[in-house]
Amino acid sequence: MGKIKRKRPRRGSLQYWPRKRARRSHPVIRNWPKTEDSKPIGFLGYKAGMSRVILIDNRKNSPSKGEELSRPITVIETPPLKVFGIRVYKSTVNGIKCVGEIWDKKLEKDLSKKIKPPKSESKAKEIEKNLQDAYEIRLLVHTQPKLADIGKKKPEIMEIPIGGKEIKESFNYAKSVLGQEIKVSDILKEGSYLDVHAVTKGKGVQGVIKRFGVKRKRAKSEKGVRRIGTLGSWNAITWRAPHPGQMGYHQRTEKHKFLFKISNPKDQEITPKGGFVKYGAVTNDYILIDGSIPGPKKRLIVLTPSRTPPEKGITQSPELIHYSLSSQQG
Repeated sequence: MGKIKRKRPRRGSLQYWPRKRARRSHPVIRNWPKTEDSKPIGFLGYKAGMSRVILIDNRKNSPSKGEELSRPITVIETPPLKVFGIRVYKSTVNGIKCVGEIWDKKLEKDLSKKIKPPKSESKAKEIEKNLQDAYEIRLLVHTQPKLADIGKKKPEIMEIPIGGKEIKESFNYAKSVLGQEIKVSDILKEGSYLDVHAVTKGKGVQGVIKRFGVKRKRAKSEKGVRRIGTLGSWNAITWRAPHPGQMGYHQRTEKHKFLFKISNPKDQEITPKGGFVKYGAVTNDYILIDGSIPGPKKRLIVLTPSRTPPEKGITQSPELIHYSLSSQQG
């Protein structure tokens, strides 16, 4: 009898390589979605934790339509963002290039812990005259972690592009919000699909069994059991084979996350008894997202409109009839 060939899928995906640590704790977005509304394309928030709600199923072809369902949700606290600058970009052969920026005259004290403001005066009038050569307008915003109960004062800084059909409309919107605060309700809408960008929970250096799901070798194998085999005398292992190394703390994007609700603690209390474990109480505006998202508690999350929303998804946010406020500490 011939030898039986056993087929199995490879261990681990080659979609992400190399599997090394992210450069910073908040994600970098290289490709922003395009929108026709003259407003920022995204928002920032802090992951508070998970809970559950009971809702009325409103899916058109669902067998449980009109019935009560229990769904896990993720709570993201979204303190308002502060706009402290405007950047104008033009398109070049090597990509987009910054051609000018306008800074707010009154910057917050906490921002000095992160960057130093420019000494030269901004040339706002010259920038506005040369808008015909501009390709994109972006807002310089920073978070306000001091408003949240996470024990942090140093803000995070990010550039967020402004959508719109015309550059002049985007620039006029940017001037109107310079030095002002932006709320999550001004950018995101209930009943829409989002792409969630975050850095996952770090787990340090791990072996091939935990990192890739490789099976243990037989008990009498030489040179270790919790490792992959070699090609005998060749002893060469390609980079495509599973290797031990860093696991977690990678930047990842989860698509098509449904936004259930945008609210605040005054309208609807969401903090469970005793607070969220390892986070505390939610004191600012928050959003409820269906399912789980990457990252540990207090991790900064970037929310953007979905680039490829599902065609046959939910078109309207369902009615939430119960929020679980039971203690998570037993």
